[in-house]
Amino acid sequence: MAAPRWGLLAVLLLALALAPAVQADRPARGGPAAGKEPEAASSAVFPLYGDVYPNGLYYVAMSIGNPARPYFLDVDTGSDLTWLQCDAPCVSCSKVPHPLYRPTKSKLVPCVDQLCASLHGALNGKHRCDSAQQQCDYEIRYADQGSSIGVLVSDNFALPTCKYLCCPPKSCIRVCYLHLVRCTTLHDKLFELTFYGCFNLYRCGYDQQVGSSSEVAPTDGVLGLGSGSVSLLSQLKQHGITKNVIGHCLSSRGGGFLFFGDNLVPYSHATWAPMARSAFRNYYSPGSASLYFGGRSLGVRPMEVVFDSGSSFTYFAAQPYHALVTALRGDLSKTLKEVSDPSLPLCWKGKKPFKSVRDVKKEFKSLVLSFSNGKKALMEIPPENYLIVTKYGNACLGILNGSDVGLKDLNIIGDVTMQDQMVIYDNERGQIGWIRAPCDRIPKFGSSLL
Repeated sequence: MAAPRWGLLAVLLLALALAPAVQADRPARGGPAAGKEPEAASSAVFPLYGDVYPNGLYYVAMSIGNPARPYFLDVDTGSDLTWLQCDAPCVSCSKVPHPLYRPTKSKLVPCVDQLCASLHGALNGKHRCDSAQQQCDYEIRYADQGSSIGVLVSDNFALPTCKYLCCPPKSCIRVCYLHLVRCTTLHDKLFELTFYGCFNLYRCGYDQQVGSSSEVAPTDGVLGLGSGSVSLLSQLKQHGITKNVIGHCLSSRGGGFLFFGDNLVPYSHATWAPMARSAFRNYYSPGSASLYFGGRSLGVRPMEVVFDSGSSFTYFAAQPYHALVTALRGDLSKTLKEVSDPSLPLCWKGKKPFKSVRDVKKEFKSLVLSFSNGKKALMEIPPENYLIVTKYGNACLGILNGSDVGLKDLNIIGDVTMQDQMVIYDNERGQIGWIRAPCDRIPKFGSSLL
């Protein structure tokens, strides 16, 4: 759900599918029986960049096209749709970090393609195709009144992955990127594995009806990681590249990492809640939760919660938001005074400016979300996961009133609350997990992060 922070930027879309080239990754001999999908044992890890404040987003660098060119994509688990701004030509695009993607006629996807039907089904449930030569056009509107008109395009996308390799006698290791890994067996050998998936890409927008900005946007587009059929994750699973599992670890110091596949998932240590079908489209949701502050219930009705890495801040609906603000104001010491700060709606100052959340967190209590969907899974939200210290030295509440921005009863757990936690979206087992983790350390395969 990248729209709230892209309100002044263009919203173009990319839909991804795998080209036949990735089939080369499947074993030619000794593999599964014909007609059966091989088990996906690969994983891919990408470093993340950005932060909650002052940048307001986390993004990944990916290479797209042939020859490959780098683009920055906003990591968004609240959207199925991957997109880039492109020059087709562009009617009202924002300034972005890299030259606009320029599609060629040979890369346009025809409307008769099944991917086009899936795209239209995900957007509005309607698919019309008058001729085989017609290109796959789309139009989408966001909750903030932004819109995008564009076309589906096919191109290449590089995906570095890790695979299990076995050395005699059956001592399995994992090999990542271009690293050489030595097998610790009697038959000591060196192996090297590099795999680059070749993807048919995407929707390219050329008419964006959004506010203009003279500033350069931090990213070129959005990487949609939702669970819908047109998402990148679903297509990786469909073609046997990775399991339908993703996770991210957002560091409060900036950066972090994103991974596809389940090789890094700490199944026995994380807190898990079953995925619930959200009433708000295809979002990742652990269901409804009761809200506690300082160990006491805030007395609000259970909140339907969704996890959305495309939202910088956390949003509560009007009732829980006002209950939280009342509890905060009634609990704070007199050393903190409310102050106006252009960064966020509710802020406090101390006797001297704060340098970080560490300077002020002892004045605040933890929040807890208690999910009723599955053995009362708890998510603790300490002050460092809901406070922001601004450049003015004030401590501000990073939980906003979602009803004020048109989210109605939707409650979003955004980046500020997911910092310094590994969050896992396991579509294979239908569950969402979370665990505190050192997100500023990118893990190596075969070693434990925790």
